[in-house]
Formats: sequence, structure tokens, C-alpha cells
Amino acid sequence: MPNPTAAMLVIGDEILSGRTRDANMHHLAGELTQAGIDLKEVRVVSDDAPAITAAVKALADTYDTVFTSGGIGPTHDDITADCIAAAFGAAIDIRDDARVLLQAHYDRNGQELNAARLRMARIPDGATLIDNPVSVAPGFTLGHVHVMAGVPSVFRAMVASVLPTLTGGAPLLSRTLRVMRGEGDIAEPLGTFATEFADLSVGSYPFQKDGIYGSSIVLRANDPARLDSAMTALQQIFPE
Repeated sequence: MPNPTAAMLVIGDEILSGRTRDANMHHLAGELTQAGIDLKEVRVVSDDAPAITAAVKALADTYDTVFTSGGIGPTHDDITADCIAAAFGAAIDIRDDARVLLQAHYDRNGQELNAARLRMARIPDGATLIDNPVSVAPGFTLGHVHVMAGVPSVFRAMVASVLPTLTGGAPLLSRTLRVMRGEGDIAEPLGTFATEFADLSVGSYPFQKDGIYGSSIVLRANDPARLDSAMTALQQIFPE
């Protein structure tokens, strides 16, 4: 039975402009692999409401689970919550449980829960809150879409909160064989091998070391016995 599928939507002009390097995709991919959930697609969109709403709809219609990153802070360009609500046709307003969390946090820090900070308590109807032990402002889950902060430490904490609630499959295992030959030399036998082991993911990743071309051949599968069998066959093709 195939593993559940997932997609990620990264939101923010700062990512597309190159001002900020996204670290959240790398973290999420590793966590989902361990959970047996296949991350199939990642999209990056600007802080544009129609683009965010359209992307959320498309991904939610295609995959079992969707994660979003970014755009749920206190500033004017933090519009993700409104876009998720629009995508699901849900109303959105300040919610009491989120307000209580924020009020307690800012009271402890001697700060005012002003109008800007209160924006982070705007949650679509029907959503459940995602715990944020780092900075308190919650994410939320609506349907099978999990809406999370873009700040990496907060994103990681929210992923840790959500993953135990998801049903995964068998973790994806991998084995690697380094072959000191260029891809042009290995392409034909590797293609034949990939056809024979069509139930596995077979990837070739070229490298150059000390002027010598080589390729790392990576096999991925859920079944360890099948993976061992494929690795043995691959080593026979490329005995070096």
C-alpha cells in the first residue's frame, strides 16, 4: 500500500527575493521521510492573496496533507490565515482561545497585546490550534492543511506538534553506491537496472573529485529486503 502523500507551500517575498534562505523544507522533508509520508511537491509563492489561495486549493485537492510555512505574524503582509480561510470558504476572526494564549504571554513579558499582535489570534472557523512552545502565537490546522510559522525554530516546534497526529506508512530507506565513472558511461546499464527494479526510486547524482568524474547512485525503498537485493544487483553491475 503506498505511503500517504504531502506537499509544502512556502510563503513570502523574502524567500523569492533571496533575502532569506528557506530551511524549513529541508527539515520537513527529513521528518516526513522518517514518518513514512512522501513529500511530493513544494511550491513557493509571494505575499499575494490570490496566489496563496489558489496554491492552497490546488495542493489540498491533490495530496493527503499540506503544510504551509510563513505569513502568520503580526504585520500587514501576514495574510496566510485569511487566504486559508478563503480557500476553504470559512469565516475568520479573533478567537478566544488564541487570544488567551497571547494575552498570558505578553502579560508575562510586560508587553501590550496591541492590535498588531492580536492579528495572530485570527483563526478560521473550524480550525484547531497548533501548539507553539517557542513564541506562543499558534499555528492552526484546517481540514488537512497545517498552517505554520516561517521562523525555523517555531516551524520545527510546530512540526513536532503535528506529526504525532498523522498516519504514516513505512519509513523510506536509502542505500548509496559511489561509482567512479561519469553519468554518460553508466546511463545505459543504470537504465536497464532501473527498469528491472521499477518499484524502487533510483537516482544518479554526479560529482567531480580531483579531476575524476563519478556518480552517487541512490536507491530508495520501503522494503529493506528488496533494497538489499537491489543493492547486490547494482554492485554486480558496477563492481568497482
